[in-house]
Amino acid sequence: MNGAVRLERLIIQISLWSGSLLGTWLISLLLLQALFGRQLERMQTQQLGRELALNVRLTELTLERYPPAIISELTGLELKVSERPPGPAQTPVTRDWRMKELQSVLCNSLTHCPRLLPAPASEGAREVWIELISPLEPVWMRSALPTARGWPPEPMLMVVGLVGAIVLTGVLYLLLEVEQPLRGLETALARVGESSDPAIVPQRGAPEVQRITQRFNAMVQRLAANRRERATMLAGIAHDLRAPITRLRFRLSLPALKEEEKRCCNSDLESLERITGQFLLYAGGGEREAMITCPLDQWLAEVAAGYSASDVLIDLTPIQGAVRPVALGRAVGNLIENGFCYGIKPVVLRMQDEGNDVVIEVWDQGEGIPKPSWDRALQPFQRLDDSRGAQGHCGLGLAIVNHVVSQHGGSIGFRTADDTPGDAPGRFAVLLRLPLQQTGGKHEKS
Repeated sequence: MNGAVRLERLIIQISLWSGSLLGTWLISLLLLQALFGRQLERMQTQQLGRELALNVRLTELTLERYPPAIISELTGLELKVSERPPGPAQTPVTRDWRMKELQSVLCNSLTHCPRLLPAPASEGAREVWIELISPLEPVWMRSALPTARGWPPEPMLMVVGLVGAIVLTGVLYLLLEVEQPLRGLETALARVGESSDPAIVPQRGAPEVQRITQRFNAMVQRLAANRRERATMLAGIAHDLRAPITRLRFRLSLPALKEEEKRCCNSDLESLERITGQFLLYAGGGEREAMITCPLDQWLAEVAAGYSASDVLIDLTPIQGAVRPVALGRAVGNLIENGFCYGIKPVVLRMQDEGNDVVIEVWDQGEGIPKPSWDRALQPFQRLDDSRGAQGHCGLGLAIVNHVVSQHGGSIGFRTADDTPGDAPGRFAVLLRLPLQQTGGKHEKS
């Protein structure tokens, strides 16, 4: 069934483009006829004039020895002995540009300038009488006068028009069947990674472009399927871990265990819960959450409100912006927790505008991540054990933050106190840089 539909579409396309080629050819012929028909007729007249000049010269030489009747019989030329040959009303040569052009050529090619008169038309073709120099009597020679061909046009114009039609149709084909579908495919390709489920691109255009589009759609479907499988897998792992964690916590509440054993078990359970939470965050990613415009300083203050005022210090510039508040709030909370686990309190949460960007800085007082490991720290499942030895982390914290910030069109970076101009509020910071073009404009500072 699909093959029959494809064949039908192919036949329709071939018919449409064949009709376009024929129509373009006809238009090209009309334009060429209008532009160059007069020039071709002039060239034909000049060529005829050169040929007639040779015939006139030879005939005049022959008339010195033989009568016109014999010359006409031998050569086939139509000669007329008369003072004034028969014909229509004698139009002055200056009123007919063809006769004027023919007379100009004859005058330039001969030693004398012969007189020309219109002759009766023969089978619709215009003719002309040319006066010859004869020693005994006046002799006139009759010749056809070239006229422009109405239809069909000259073969040369037909060939040139066909070439022009092929070129124009080819350009139109490339524009409509190749360039536009490829531009749509390029736009769709740029959107891959910006949303969880990119839209399927319609298959249109040339067969080659349709095959590329078909492969692109298959790739998008595979990516969507892999994303769903990843989310399902991580959510399933987190769900499966929560059940035994709950049972263990219930058993720990029983009085049979010693306090030291309970403390160690509770520590392990907290680590398991932290890992489970990171899996859930990485599986969700906040891609489906809508962008909400809000005062970013108030939103960050609410994020920090869940922590002790002595543990988290805030320094916020009033800025209005559009964010995914839940996802970005979890990312900032992740950074605060990292500051507690790997750094030294207090953690300083600072936000300010830098040109066209809004920058959220999370400072702690620890040694931070070594500069050679900054890029590796953003990869999922990377634990930098040489500098961070806490338990209960699976290396997803900064990967989650990086993913959320990328969904906002921003970037994540690192900074140390030595690289910070002025007084730094800590020793090491993670920076979230979000574009103000997307997040909106600034409040007036209070």
